Amino acid sequence: MARAPASPQEAEAERVEAAVAPRLAPSPEFLAKVERLREELPARVRAAAKTRSSPLVRAVVAGSAARGTFLADRLDIDLFLLFPPELSKEKLRDEGLALGRAVLETPEMRYAEHPYLRGRFEGFAVDAVPGFAIADPSHPLSPVDRTPFHQEYLAARETPELVTQIRLAKQFLRRLGIYGSEARTEGLSGYLVELLTLRFGSLRGWLRAARTWRIPVDLSEPGGRPPRLPDDVALVLPDPVDPHRNVASALSRRNLGVLIVGSAVYLGAPREAWFEVAKGGAIDRSDALRRIEARASHVAVVELARPELVDDTLYPQVRKAERAVAEEVARAGFAVLGSASAADAERVVVALEVADAHRSAVRGRTGPPAGLDRVGQFLEKWTAGGAGVLQGPFVRPDGSLGVETRWEVRDLERVLREALPHLSFGKNLTPADPAQVAVQPLASARDTPALAEALTGLLAKRLPWLEEPTRSGA
Repeated sequence: MARAPASPQEAEAERVEAAVAPRLAPSPEFLAKVERLREELPARVRAAAKTRSSPLVRAVVAGSAARGTFLADRLDIDLFLLFPPELSKEKLRDEGLALGRAVLETPEMRYAEHPYLRGRFEGFAVDAVPGFAIADPSHPLSPVDRTPFHQEYLAARETPELVTQIRLAKQFLRRLGIYGSEARTEGLSGYLVELLTLRFGSLRGWLRAARTWRIPVDLSEPGGRPPRLPDDVALVLPDPVDPHRNVASALSRRNLGVLIVGSAVYLGAPREAWFEVAKGGAIDRSDALRRIEARASHVAVVELARPELVDDTLYPQVRKAERAVAEEVARAGFAVLGSASAADAERVVVALEVADAHRSAVRGRTGPPAGLDRVGQFLEKWTAGGAGVLQGPFVRPDGSLGVETRWEVRDLERVLREALPHLSFGKNLTPADPAQVAVQPLASARDTPALAEALTGLLAKRLPWLEEPTRSGA
């Protein structure tokens, strides 16, 4: 039976993706170099292990470098050094780092959930990560122990045609700014992208599915939903090598929403620009000041020193600090319009936008429901001389008592400074001395990379495939 003619949008998507795919693919010569490295790097590790009588079980290059699913301009080489499960974690760390130093040039210690080394091998950047050679991926002893199983699962199923589709999917997500499972990004990991492309057969296959999704999305089989999922989970996809693990745990609801909307828009109007990484930069303080003048709002900036933590450990605490500031300000009677946060090498910044820099003098207080024993105490307290009542006591529409008193402190920055001793910013971020936290209006804040990033998230929110509109006077 003859195939039905494609719609104009399908035909254009075919043309666009056929034009883009060759630009994303590494050259055959480069792929051959990576393939040689996949063999030579583990061989060097095995030789080093023999020299020092190390209990290494095996060394393996895994991830996109092993499957050829990396993008031409983005190659991460992950070398996993796997040791016996009975080895102590201290011995694992020491042996893994020693072997990494033996084979890598200019090795530097890095930290994720445990220490690893980043260095170079024959011109390539390599992460050497210690782990355990486990037999059952559903019972890992360290965060990386499942990776060799991921490698085997995908390598057995991916075809050259699917690899092309995976590269298109990764580049599409880069355009949306949601590729990467790091805590700073909260997007889709490479492994998740490969699983989704495998499941739906192509980039367009899973974009067609995604445009119909409603958050939260559950892609698990009946009865196969991983346990202990958080209330704010965005997407559920069980790991095929460990069904108890949700592969999409890092993905935020916001970023899944971007994907859902972007899928529908791309399928309706495919263009090559969807596969070009956006060049838009962060807005600076002067631009932000012009924007808040047009918005007739006020922005306060909270700044504190960055602790010595990697991003994946730091950013959950940064976002906790942002929530703590925004919730406190809302409780204090300000109309919160938005908040954003960011970190650079030296500092952490939270930017908060409110409708007005000064709250009303009126402070509403809710009393007990009429008829309870505590009513007498409430009336006695707020009818006494010197109570500072502006209005009341009175009965509210819901039948409870109420009274209106006066806020003595009305300035936003001062309210925040007074609240700091009671706010929790996270285990490593909450300063011992609240005086170490700077709170000031935007006009007085330092123009730093962290501030620019936070201001962009606060005042330049826009779907990533849309061009920034031209602003008069900007």
